[in-house]
Amino acid sequence: MNGKTDGKSVNGAGAEEPWLGSYWSLAVFIAAELAIGAMAVRLTSTPPPQQVRAATPAGVEFPVASASRVPATQVEQVVQWAVSGDAGGRPFVVVDKPGAHVLAFDARGQLLQRVPALLGSALGDDSTPGIGDKPLSQIKPEERITPAGRFVAQMGETLTGEDVVWVDYDAAVSMHRVRVVKESERRFARLASETTDDNRISNGCINLPVAFYEQVLRPMVEAGPTVVYVLPDQRTLQEVFARSVSSRPAQAPRQPVL
Repeated sequence: MNGKTDGKSVNGAGAEEPWLGSYWSLAVFIAAELAIGAMAVRLTSTPPPQQVRAATPAGVEFPVASASRVPATQVEQVVQWAVSGDAGGRPFVVVDKPGAHVLAFDARGQLLQRVPALLGSALGDDSTPGIGDKPLSQIKPEERITPAGRFVAQMGETLTGEDVVWVDYDAAVSMHRVRVVKESERRFARLASETTDDNRISNGCINLPVAFYEQVLRPMVEAGPTVVYVLPDQRTLQEVFARSVSSRPAQAPRQPVL
């Protein structure tokens, strides 16, 4: 017996093997193509950038609940908030408007340096809308306010090419080296005096000792997102830091209010 019936194999294996082999080869080819395609997608896809905590609106509720003693001062309360995670694990700055000082802290909340500062001559915590677009000569005395709030500092330039640290780019409020604006204002003398009673003289910007600006503040901001907490004159800390203050990223050079 030759094992065939009407020209077909008895068990059918001999006649069907080429047909099965062709489909098996096709399946292997398709699987290989899919695997290569998936690998190409993994290699060429760019993971989404990680969000920088310090560059976003406040993510830790203020004030911070703590089992330790209640902070005695406004500065201590804000420092506690910053190191709880709000500053994004980065060094940060506190502008103590009532005390007319600026304090720089490391990421753990250890004081790096405390210096006197010149601030807006008018008491208040909110910038006048559109103040950043006004010529200096048109800024009214009651509009010369250093705004309170939580800001993310960014480097920028003035129209003359001088580097400044923008606190609120929209309002043209920056932290910069102390400078002569009007001789009669005696800004250098005011900054050097032992009293803080004469430190309210600027149009809203925060004037700083040159050494502090160049050796502490500028390197800190250049190294990464740096949160600046500006304490209020009149509002409570809860009122000021419960709200989100946003400003456009620094773009073209502009004239600070000085």
